[in-house]
Amino acid sequence: MAELESLEFGKSDFILLDEVTMEQFMENLKLRFEKGRIYTFIGEVVVSVNPYQHMDIYGKDSIEAYRGRELYENPPHLFSVSDAAYKAMKRRAKDTCIVISGESGAGKTEASKYIMQYIAAITNPALREEVESVKHVLLKSTCVLEAFGNAKTNRNDNSSRFGKYMDINFNFNGDPTGGHINNYLLEKSRVVQQQPGERNFHSFYQTSNNDRSSHKAVLHALQVIGFTEEEIHSIYETLAAILLLGNLEFVCDGESVSLSEPLALTEISALTQTDPECVRTSLLYRTVATGGGDVIQKEHSQQDACFGRDAFAKALYERLFAWIVGRINSVIEVKNYNPVLHGKNTVIGVLDIYGFEIFDNNSFEQFCINYCNEKLQHLFIELILQQEQEEYEREGIVWEHVDYVDNQIIVDLVEQPHKGIISVLDEACLTVGNVTDTVLLQSLDQKLSQHPHYSSRKLNPSDKSLEFQKHFRIQHYAGDVTYCIDGFLDKNKDLLFQDFKRLMFSSCNGVLRQMWPDGQTSITEVTKRPQTAATLFKNSIVALVQKLACKEPYYVRCIKPNELKSPVLFDDARCRHQVAYLGLLENVMVRRAGFAYRQPYERFLQRYKMTCEYTWPNHLMPTDQEAVRAIVSQHGFDADVDYGRSKLFVRSPRSLFSLEQERNQLIPILVLFLQKVWRGALARMRCRRMRAIYCIMRCYKRYKVKAHFWEVERRFANVRNMADYGRSVQWPEPPAALCRFHRNTVNLYKRWWARQMVKNIPPSDMLEVRAKVAAYSALSGERKDWGVRRAWERDYLSNTCSSFVQVSKELRNKDDFSRVLFSGFCRKINRFNKSTDRALLITDKCVYKLEPKKQFKVLKRTPLQTVTGLSVTSGADQLVALHCSSQDDVLLCLQRGLLSPNQDRVGELVGSLIFSHFSCEEEETFIHEQRLQQSTSRRHITEPDRGRQPAAEGSPKCGSGAK
Repeated sequence: MAELESLEFGKSDFILLDEVTMEQFMENLKLRFEKGRIYTFIGEVVVSVNPYQHMDIYGKDSIEAYRGRELYENPPHLFSVSDAAYKAMKRRAKDTCIVISGESGAGKTEASKYIMQYIAAITNPALREEVESVKHVLLKSTCVLEAFGNAKTNRNDNSSRFGKYMDINFNFNGDPTGGHINNYLLEKSRVVQQQPGERNFHSFYQTSNNDRSSHKAVLHALQVIGFTEEEIHSIYETLAAILLLGNLEFVCDGESVSLSEPLALTEISALTQTDPECVRTSLLYRTVATGGGDVIQKEHSQQDACFGRDAFAKALYERLFAWIVGRINSVIEVKNYNPVLHGKNTVIGVLDIYGFEIFDNNSFEQFCINYCNEKLQHLFIELILQQEQEEYEREGIVWEHVDYVDNQIIVDLVEQPHKGIISVLDEACLTVGNVTDTVLLQSLDQKLSQHPHYSSRKLNPSDKSLEFQKHFRIQHYAGDVTYCIDGFLDKNKDLLFQDFKRLMFSSCNGVLRQMWPDGQTSITEVTKRPQTAATLFKNSIVALVQKLACKEPYYVRCIKPNELKSPVLFDDARCRHQVAYLGLLENVMVRRAGFAYRQPYERFLQRYKMTCEYTWPNHLMPTDQEAVRAIVSQHGFDADVDYGRSKLFVRSPRSLFSLEQERNQLIPILVLFLQKVWRGALARMRCRRMRAIYCIMRCYKRYKVKAHFWEVERRFANVRNMADYGRSVQWPEPPAALCRFHRNTVNLYKRWWARQMVKNIPPSDMLEVRAKVAAYSALSGERKDWGVRRAWERDYLSNTCSSFVQVSKELRNKDDFSRVLFSGFCRKINRFNKSTDRALLITDKCVYKLEPKKQFKVLKRTPLQTVTGLSVTSGADQLVALHCSSQDDVLLCLQRGLLSPNQDRVGELVGSLIFSHFSCEEEETFIHEQRLQQSTSRRHITEPDRGRQPAAEGSPKCGSGAK
């Protein structure tokens, strides 16, 4: 790891510290946190510091970088320990577990999610459907459990208020086949009461507008897992019923107690599908069986009614959460497993449990949580020492004992039979009579007065931080915690009136009935006294520890850097306290007591063989151990190592650093040499490949060119004899090398085809044809109908009005124009949107606006050279705008012919103006050329036409909105 992260980031493994002191440990931890390195190793233990910000180190690239790699091959990461646990499970068919510990807000929940994400990503490469289904359920279960089991606290916005241990089952291929979830001590008291600044469970806020996106995610997760619509509906009906229970208030009028909100009672009854009167009776009365078998109803006092309501709300939520966990287990459990057919079933366990808690007011829940952490810390110490001893014995190394703080005395203080706090608490709960929390505290003081880790104000009168008859203190491994005795007895009894159990079992909702199976017990039936909450929790934790002890453990120790959730603040005193009570310094000492570093000979040789001339590039010695001895001897630290049966053990990190230093100096040289050799090999391979490619390309290109010519010749061989001269023949797709040649060939063919079409047109019609071509180039695609299919008369006024002929002659004599380009009736439109009848005359010299009602009097004469453009619309109207450079534009609407009301003259006007650059002499010359070409065309019919382009191709264009 040393070469993967330079020293500017600190030591990536705490066992490589020069001196194992708290100061050096904290200095290295702080440096790595400030440099963005939140993970550090202690051997195979990962120390994680909560970064309080998003870090881009968990994507697909990171997963691939750690997949199948050894711990020392990559920088410290959660994926390292996840992959190590997976490889141990798969290679050695051994059950493993990953224990995530730390105080609230240290990042345990996020760490468990990333571990699950990694395991899901590296398994099932074949994408088998049934395995993918199991993976999806396992991942989605985390989302559901967070919604119903996590809450916002003053220390953590997503604090787990329950303990979770998940077993993931794998088949012999290493693919997940199922799993099982155990939950521990849900903090149900949060349902009815939270500390200032904290919130209830997330699920209550997701049902309103506060967190809609999370609510949708939970609904989707429930559907993926396999919850039915009826079950999902029942879940949220139960949540709504709990919320309404909180709105119930009890009013005392003398001796009787009544409900102040009858409407809420009706709504609760509807949501739980129970009888409203039964709900009211359960809230206000308690059914009691007498010794003679009689059943009586005892009315609650106001205090008892409030207690029963709160207990009912807490029990509803606790049973709902337990049912959800059980429902998930029923989906993910391994089904139809046969060891003979399917091979050994191995397990990876992931433990995400609440961290050590010290609040301003610590009650029964904190007592249980901290007891759990004491048990896990004791297990951590035992397993770490045990693993060290086993490895040294297996390798034949002498073990040097290290003193460490054993918290067994604190564990015994809590759980020891007849003397521990739980035993005293249970005894008080079983005692007949008026036993209060104060009496319980007196009993604890009496029985534990000589215990060094227990104290109270009575036992230590000088400690004024403790109150008489209220507080007691336990010196936990993580620090002193003061507990308030109030509520210990009630929470340990976990009393819930039987009336509520029978009420829920009588519900018409099948899901609710499943949650309350004990409600079917008759009131007169004698049952065994149930175990207390503390005893149940102790038994579950003992079972958990036994389950963990039989697996190969991997640890993630989470540290909270500050209380402000800041990504840059490192509270030295706060972190120092966590390092101390987590026993991290002792862990480093244990790892270094014998040897700080150990590695199999094969891997050590693979890593450092380049530092010795006898082992590079490959050694010729009998065994790898002999080769390793040669490396060690050459560097002169024989006294600092010991040789095991399969591993080399190095005592001092300095020896390892000297090897790493020399290796780092040699690596660039070796890399350059390997790059040179490899680049040369790549260049030669690339050269040979390119030569072969170019040879193939040349041959193929020649073939494609010839094939294209052959295909064109085949398709167009007989076009001269076809009616359409080959217009219907489809051109073959040319190869890329012939694209330009193909375009030229197509253009030549089009010109030849056009010549065949044009040569049959009479010369007298060619001017009209050229004008239509010019109009087509301007209006094609812009105007649907522009008169292309009719004959263009141009001078419509002379053809329809005999009086205009004389006017036209006078204007010809006066203005000396050669020909009339266009004439016709129109309507002039002025700027005020008023229109009047006018006549339009366009000659090769001027544009005239005439008054038809006054013998075609000239109203306006505009030289044609001043006309700069023409605009028409794309619709069926005849609206035209003439743009002039010397005066205002002319806006007019052409009138359709009287005999042809559908006649469109816009195209004729456009074509005439575009073609107006022809002079009379040019027109006569053009007609003469057409006649000459027509008379000689028969002699050149077999030759492609190489004449000039039609004049319309060079004509100015105009169109819809064009100027």
